[in-house]
Amino acid sequence: MSEYFDELETRSAEAREGALMARLPGLIEHALRNSQGWKRRLPGVDPHEIVSRKALAQLPVLRKAELKELQLQDPPFGGFATVAPGQLGRLFMSPGPIFDPEGSGEDPWRTARALFAAGIRKGQVVQNCFGYHLTPGAWMVDGGARRLGCAVIPAGIGNTEQQIELIRALRPDAYAGTPSFLRIIVEKAQELGADIGNLKRALVAAEALPPSLRNWFHEQGIATVLQWYGTADLGLVAYESEAMEGMILDEDLILEIVRPGTGEPVPDGEVGEVVVTSFNPIYPMIRFGTGDLSAVMRGPSPCGRTNVRIRGWLGRADQTTKVRGMFVHPEQVQQIVRRHPGVLRARLVVAGEMANDTMSLNCEVDPAALAGAGGEAALAEALAESVREVTKLRGEVAIVAPGSLPNDGKVIEDARKYD
Repeated sequence: MSEYFDELETRSAEAREGALMARLPGLIEHALRNSQGWKRRLPGVDPHEIVSRKALAQLPVLRKAELKELQLQDPPFGGFATVAPGQLGRLFMSPGPIFDPEGSGEDPWRTARALFAAGIRKGQVVQNCFGYHLTPGAWMVDGGARRLGCAVIPAGIGNTEQQIELIRALRPDAYAGTPSFLRIIVEKAQELGADIGNLKRALVAAEALPPSLRNWFHEQGIATVLQWYGTADLGLVAYESEAMEGMILDEDLILEIVRPGTGEPVPDGEVGEVVVTSFNPIYPMIRFGTGDLSAVMRGPSPCGRTNVRIRGWLGRADQTTKVRGMFVHPEQVQQIVRRHPGVLRARLVVAGEMANDTMSLNCEVDPAALAGAGGEAALAEALAESVREVTKLRGEVAIVAPGSLPNDGKVIEDARKYD
């Protein structure tokens, strides 16, 4: 029996990239032909010219924060679905509200790959403790488990003692749900003296899984506890393998990590916003900005899977901050940077106390560019003028050495004291 879900997981990086880029024009052509939303979003785009990452990066990012308004303008899905609602498998409502379509095919969210990586196999029983009501989380796991040939207990959230009764009676092999609820179940079972030792595997999501909690689960006899990461717009994005070194990208996606507030890809290793292009035929997403921060890890996973790895969820990309009664956006910081070619990276730090805000734009600058800018003082003065013009606020400027700013994806840091 193979230790991989399919041969796609171990193909060379060159073969994978070639296959994805070959499919990309067809995806864009399909989206433009079958959805009014993409026609409005990408006017004048020739799909046959989008054959590389460089060409893809010229298209606008569709951010999750925009979807609510776009869906209000063109209900229910903003015009981005390629089929009528009645041709879908299920329709969901996520917080916002944002409406999400599910295809009618097998495993439409592609989660079987993550379940397989967690050691879940045909003939096993999965206790699915994600919520089945309105949102798609439980249905994502449900479809993947059924594709693998597993039986699913649609347990949902809550009712801890009933969950334990189910575990004792039906003897599931694996748990799917949040790590916090799994801990509640284990602790309640210990309190009741109930044997739930048949649970040997868990696939968790939607919350942080610190190493201490993972180790605690291992101590309780749950040998494998792995994470997956997905969104209601995209389905599965990435998943852990038993190597537990980063999260491996799903095979049906193109990943970019971009500087927050822009569509500009950052170098591998730098933290930025997760932007995904998905080949979902009923809800194609082209440069969809998730609003989540992560970073690419260099090299393949020790488990033998060769796709790109990311560091997992590292925070939120939307860093819009109110300063002296006015909003300052990450896009404005990048607008300032683009005015000054010698600036490599910038971080706007908002400090002080409420009603007494201060701003400082800390800029990494290429030393070779300082002479052309008339020296450090002249460049700082020019940057300060750009800050005033772009944000309509005054701020200090600090020139710092390349590589000295934190690699955490923050373009705006709110360091104010609220006590």
